[in-house]
Amino acid sequence: MTLGPGTEVEAALESAASTRRSGRGAVRWLSTRLAGLLFVLWAAATLTFFAIRLIPGDPAQAILGGPGSQASAAALAQARAEYGLDQPLILQYLGQLGRYVTGDFGTSYSLHESVVQAIGQQLGGTLVLAVASLAVAWVLALAVAVFSVRAGRAAWAVGNGLEIVSAAVPHFWLATVLILLFSSTLGWLPAINVPGPVGLVLPVVTLAVPLAGFLGQVMRESLLNALHSPFVLSARARGESEVGVLVRHALRHAALPAISLSGWAFGSLVSGAVVVETIFARPGIGRTLLRAVQERDVPLVSGIVLVVALAYCLVTVASEVLDRVADPRLAESPR
Repeated sequence: MTLGPGTEVEAALESAASTRRSGRGAVRWLSTRLAGLLFVLWAAATLTFFAIRLIPGDPAQAILGGPGSQASAAALAQARAEYGLDQPLILQYLGQLGRYVTGDFGTSYSLHESVVQAIGQQLGGTLVLAVASLAVAWVLALAVAVFSVRAGRAAWAVGNGLEIVSAAVPHFWLATVLILLFSSTLGWLPAINVPGPVGLVLPVVTLAVPLAGFLGQVMRESLLNALHSPFVLSARARGESEVGVLVRHALRHAALPAISLSGWAFGSLVSGAVVVETIFARPGIGRTLLRAVQERDVPLVSGIVLVVALAYCLVTVASEVLDRVADPRLAESPR
């Protein structure tokens, strides 16, 4: 059947209008996410600035080496004047925001080097730890979810119990148990950081197990719903095998809630890295942040918090993009 000229013109106009709507939707989505990113960074900078000043102690002493430095009153006054600590608090706050806008994060009080340089030296280790832990958590969560759904009621109860227990396990307790078992008793793995993949095993497992408990709970319910959905029943009616149904259809839909939680999961891993890096003596921004807070190193604490907030926002946006790729219906949503 041949379409008339009028029909072809109408189809072209409709296609162009659809493209314009899609473009406007993408611009609106990006603008909303950018505004949210700027708000999160401003909130993180503001809360960190005022919270760090609630810690007892004098920042000028931290600049001069801490309370044990026995700095004179004149040296303390000079440090306050040099770093603007003698100004009203609101002026210090506005000045810090202004420096952030220009990309100036200041100099670390304790390390006596650029905050950007200090964070850059430690960021790689934490990112490797977080990404590896997230990947292991996904594998564990998927394995328990598939086992629970496919192996009957007993497996469902076992999987549910494993997820609840693992989600409730504190990082410091799990790290202690793993060190006692695999380092002190069996001697298989090192208790502290060593170069190479072997040094990552215990820290990664410590971070991955609790996260796998949370991810597994949402994956298991979503997988069960997917296996009873009409599209799965249609695939079975077409003669597709159970493995094909699981791999090609059910797992993709089961992963959607976990993908949406990936931004939160990344934030959870970074917060857990503070404990894990300290216990296993690993270099990273978690361990650096803990030391900076103890030493009232305001520029370094603020810089690390901003970097973590930025990474959290970027991972959240990436998870939304993956959501839209995995479920095309979301791409048509006006949100």
